[in-house]
Amino acid sequence: MNIDGKAYRTIWRAEDGVQIIDQTRLPHELVIVTLRDIDDVARAIRDMQVRGAPLIGGTAAYGMAVAAAVDPSDGALAEAHEILVKTRPTAVNLAWALQEMRDRLAPLPEDSRAEVAWRHAATICDDDVVSCRSIGEYGLAVLRDIVAKKPTGEPLNILTHCNAGWLATIDWGTATAPIYAAHEAGLDVHVWVDETRPRNQGASLTAFELGQHGVPHTVIVDNVGGHLMQHGQVDAVIVGSDRTTGGGDVANKIGTYLKALAARDNGVPFYAALPSTTIDWTLSDGVAEIPIEQRDDEEVACIHGRASDGSISRVRVVPDGSPVANYAFDVTPARLVDGLITERGVCEASSVGLGVLYPERVA
Repeated sequence: MNIDGKAYRTIWRAEDGVQIIDQTRLPHELVIVTLRDIDDVARAIRDMQVRGAPLIGGTAAYGMAVAAAVDPSDGALAEAHEILVKTRPTAVNLAWALQEMRDRLAPLPEDSRAEVAWRHAATICDDDVVSCRSIGEYGLAVLRDIVAKKPTGEPLNILTHCNAGWLATIDWGTATAPIYAAHEAGLDVHVWVDETRPRNQGASLTAFELGQHGVPHTVIVDNVGGHLMQHGQVDAVIVGSDRTTGGGDVANKIGTYLKALAARDNGVPFYAALPSTTIDWTLSDGVAEIPIEQRDDEEVACIHGRASDGSISRVRVVPDGSPVANYAFDVTPARLVDGLITERGVCEASSVGLGVLYPERVA
């Protein structure tokens, strides 16, 4: 997708490592960071210079390649795996990508592992781009059906939460892929962008990328969504997912569950868009089984922004001494999800629905 008219991916191989867009500096600064060793990669994932389940997976894959370039031995790769797998507990793509890399490299002679690691990491990222493009195509069909039921001349209003855009993947995004496809197909689409506290990924990232791509949008505070739904100003909610169970429960950025409840109460269709790499086939009860990351209280207590003099600064909004809880994700039960949009099609949020699209996983 585009920044200032130039096409970017979120991660790519560089001469001396891997380069990423530092998402902690957006939307006010475009900073490219080079990750040269395993500690750089771990820090980038942990500190959310990269974030979003598919991009975390792609970064972890490249992290294994960075490690293999330094030391391709079994012991060194096991250590790299151990470091990276602990960086973010909720997004299943992380563990999936690391295991993909280990399985690919383990049978090989040590002297051939480094180059294979670079190629396989690139393949994992390329595959994600293809998956996201397919999600966009299947999601576009869903949006066309919604448009067909609307009065002529009214825009299609979609509400998003957090950032499930191209910045959360390698390109295209998950929840935004149908939006970009609709925009490019000429549909009159408008996006309500939740600011998404505490890190404001909607206000800082989703709004940034939609604006760069020319998609009409409006940023709202998180609690406005229900009001808009009550007044008929939301035609569909589309969110991403950091981990979806084999039964269709969806773990996503904190606040997603509340949007699903409001959508159900107001008859607004609620979809989660995700590649199959985000499905954890080993879990059936997301509320009970998905680990929910709890992050540093500073993310809640402080906000970053650009001051009137142009400088980027951090200010504290919580009284000194007040305890803070920072739950990063919640789980939306499958019963509140009208459909899962995947790279193989759209299905019911259930083991039966997923089994239709992925029979090899439930056989």
